[in-house]
Amino acid sequence: MLGSTVLEVAVGLTFCYATLALTVSSVQEALASALRLRAHTLLDGIKSMLNDPEFTGLARDLYSHALVNPHDDGQAANQGSLKSKPSYVEPMHFAIALVDAIQSVPGNYAQLGRDIDAIGDPQVRAALAGIYQRTGGNLAAFQDGVAGWFNSAMERVSGSYKRRSLLVSLLLSLLFAIVFNIDSIHLFRSLWHYPAVAAQISAAPSSIDQRTLALLFTLPIGWSKFPPVFDQAFLLQVAGWLITASTALFGAPFWFDMLQRTMQLRGTGNKPDEKSPPMTLKVSASTTTPAADGRR
Repeated sequence: MLGSTVLEVAVGLTFCYATLALTVSSVQEALASALRLRAHTLLDGIKSMLNDPEFTGLARDLYSHALVNPHDDGQAANQGSLKSKPSYVEPMHFAIALVDAIQSVPGNYAQLGRDIDAIGDPQVRAALAGIYQRTGGNLAAFQDGVAGWFNSAMERVSGSYKRRSLLVSLLLSLLFAIVFNIDSIHLFRSLWHYPAVAAQISAAPSSIDQRTLALLFTLPIGWSKFPPVFDQAFLLQVAGWLITASTALFGAPFWFDMLQRTMQLRGTGNKPDEKSPPMTLKVSASTTTPAADGRR
């Protein structure tokens, strides 16, 4: 009985957290697409990499190149006049575009070294000069080195973007927890005393549809009275909201997988005894049919 109760509570909690995480990820992805957060993050990363915060030097020349920004006309005088901003740049395309932006005589590798020495920013000049010296006069090797430099810079940008995404996930999940009063402490207590509530859940959510929301609201969530009374019980309720919000940091795939595993455990029954012999029908001589003994 105790094991069954634990599984029902686990199913109810993981179903709630999986649905919440799926909702948060869907809303976050919609916001990122609408606000073009990836494109803006990439632009900021390239400006930081090339020490061009005003977008008046190498960063502007790169975004005017067809390999980096094929949907723009290449005539942007500043960041605000960009007609298009890519969300992703191929590292080798970045390297080719940077070489085209730097060199004054295409195909002249010796002149490329002098063009690098003429770069005004000391950090960018030192980085490119180091790559130039290590490649030994090979333009393809130089482009590979620049592509590797770009990859390293974008890893840092990606790490920063992920940290900001986690913060947005936490804030969104906290907002949903407050709006729908998804209190993990109250939810656990209710499911522990009434595990039959969670027993109604029969499938893991794969999308936010009407059935998933209907199953979600069979759980003890939502407001019974509003506004709440600001007392000691309210502090416990806030703690339950914070616990709920923190679960979204694990992501929807984690809770979806956990829910499937938990429901598989709940659905596992007693296996038949594989050692027992199969049932057979024994026919004695006294029960022989007339057709079998030849008599009619």
